[in-house]
Amino acid sequence: MAGEIHVEEGPFGPEVRPEGAAVEQTVLYLHGDPRLAGTPQDALPTARALARHTGYAVVCARYRLRFPEALEDIYAAWEHCHRQGPAAVAGKRLGGALAAGLLLRLRDEGAAPPSCAVLSSPVLDFTLDASSLLLNAAADRTVDAEALTVRAAAYAGPTPRTHPLLSPLHGNLHGLPPIQLHAAGTEMLLDDTLSLATRAAHSGVEVDMRIYEDSSAQGLRQLEATAAFLRTWCSTGLVTPHRG
Repeated sequence: MAGEIHVEEGPFGPEVRPEGAAVEQTVLYLHGDPRLAGTPQDALPTARALARHTGYAVVCARYRLRFPEALEDIYAAWEHCHRQGPAAVAGKRLGGALAAGLLLRLRDEGAAPPSCAVLSSPVLDFTLDASSLLLNAAADRTVDAEALTVRAAAYAGPTPRTHPLLSPLHGNLHGLPPIQLHAAGTEMLLDDTLSLATRAAHSGVEVDMRIYEDSSAQGLRQLEATAAFLRTWCSTGLVTPHRG
């Protein structure tokens, strides 16, 4: 476990690094909140904890809150991270959608993939027709269903809701790197996580899914599992550093 953590503003957002230690891996971290909004600064507590538990650098990327501009921003941030050497990607809520979309885009372009990806309570289907949106509406106090519908429409704009880079659940999942998924059993978007895990596993992707009793339990236990997953897959040397 790393000791002191240093935060500085980088070209794509805050960069969190262990002090005085060589960094072998970078994690591109994509923020998100229940309102499909937020800022990179919101992710700093998680980024600091990840850097401390793994010894990796964590880049908290800025992105515009509309598609496809958000994915373009993330793609540029990914290239910045990957130029420094092997890198992984992680995202929460809308950031999880962008992380998954990035995986599909890199795969389609034949580019070197992240060493692994971690998706936390991701929004993976902007059609918003999952059964859990209704079944868990009373139990999930973190999401307002009406506000979610409005924000999803504003983010997607004229893009068809089933476009795979917007809604990765509608994409071809073959050839993706290992994915870890986290969700609370009470959350309205639970079905997005369950469906992606099933489809990815059927497509031959290494999947580690963690479902927690509720959001409180998720908050208590997710960090350690995420750090362990990153250390496992980031140490395999599967990613070839890009120099350019």
